[in-house]
Amino acid sequence: MHVIGRYIGALVLTMWGLAGYAQENICFSPRIRTLQVKVDGEWGKPSVMLLSQGHGVEISFDDLQAQYERYTYTITHCNADWTPSDLLTSDYMTGFAEQRIDDYEPALGTEVKYCHYWLNLPNRDTQLLVSGNYRVDIFEDGEEEPVAQACFSVLEPRVGVDIDVTANTDIDTFDSHQQVNFTVNHRGYAMSNPVTELKYIVIQNRRWDNHVENLRPTLMQVDRLIFNHNRALIFDAGNEYRRFEMLDEYVPTMRVEHMEFDGDYYHAVLYDDAQRINYLYDEDQNGRYLVRNGDNVENDTESDYFFTHFTLKMPKVAGGEVYLFGDLTNNRMEERYKMEYNLIDHQYELVVPLKQGSYNYMYMFKRDDEEVGLTRPCEGDFHLTENEYEVYVYHRPFGERYDRLVGFRKIKSK
Repeated sequence: MHVIGRYIGALVLTMWGLAGYAQENICFSPRIRTLQVKVDGEWGKPSVMLLSQGHGVEISFDDLQAQYERYTYTITHCNADWTPSDLLTSDYMTGFAEQRIDDYEPALGTEVKYCHYWLNLPNRDTQLLVSGNYRVDIFEDGEEEPVAQACFSVLEPRVGVDIDVTANTDIDTFDSHQQVNFTVNHRGYAMSNPVTELKYIVIQNRRWDNHVENLRPTLMQVDRLIFNHNRALIFDAGNEYRRFEMLDEYVPTMRVEHMEFDGDYYHAVLYDDAQRINYLYDEDQNGRYLVRNGDNVENDTESDYFFTHFTLKMPKVAGGEVYLFGDLTNNRMEERYKMEYNLIDHQYELVVPLKQGSYNYMYMFKRDDEEVGLTRPCEGDFHLTENEYEVYVYHRPFGERYDRLVGFRKIKSK
């Protein structure tokens, strides 16, 4: 069996058993790779689009088989906690509940044969009518279980959000944590009771394992709600993401030690990584990746998949597992991204098929009895780390059937 077949075969037994939060992008089928959500055609922009004409999202993915597969999708409006809202389909969108993905293109000149699919929202058949969270489930035609889900939010800006990030926390000062403070200005926006009607979600680097919700303001002023010195908003600072780049089938590029071809597929062997004990400054992209090849032409269909070899040299950590982590794993600690420990060479190892491009990544430790990943064991936590924080503000008036997204702000810590 070819390498790609062995990789898929090893995972197919667990594909439907992958538990996940509804607010995450998830590839349930191991055939589906490089699932991306792009807002207004801009790489790196948060998955939040404005509820007005001229704005939209593109959802794209690859199917690691050469032949065309008919795919359909459904759209579900969700509450602030990403449970489905009580709205009828006709309340939040126009068009049919299930629609076909018509746009696709096969890969050209690659060793790994795949088809690239994409869909745009809104489109001529579908308009989104209300703000809030949206989940798109993608199905093989005729199947009941989705092969993937993609999530984004639609914003109707009604309140202002100001954010501040400081290393002066109630846990330590200029050490290993960062404190998020924010203020919501609702002047001019009519609400009966802002304290009970508004909901908040705070996210670090698009991670949902350590997101914060169920917040209450620490101070209330006229037209302002203030969230300062809230212990729930203290985050592990982590370290800058590691980086590598693989653009050419034969020439090693940034952090790639050497390239190999096994007769069927290409392999990219990265330089060994080491456990971090100090802060290391780097111009990272906070966990993102960018698909591109050496020619930077037809990146979506002419970029090949390389079996990418990761090695982390460090003592084995007891009581949990180490995972490859970042947007390349959809910021999820799944079985397919769990690293195996080599007792002979004293190192963690993992091989993952990745599309050509520039990548950020880190190593995340998860204890056996917890769901939140820890950066400290592999990467360390340092207050100097530049992280991205996003604050979402939702509003549900009394008697309403859904949560509107009325405020959003992203900031980078400095």
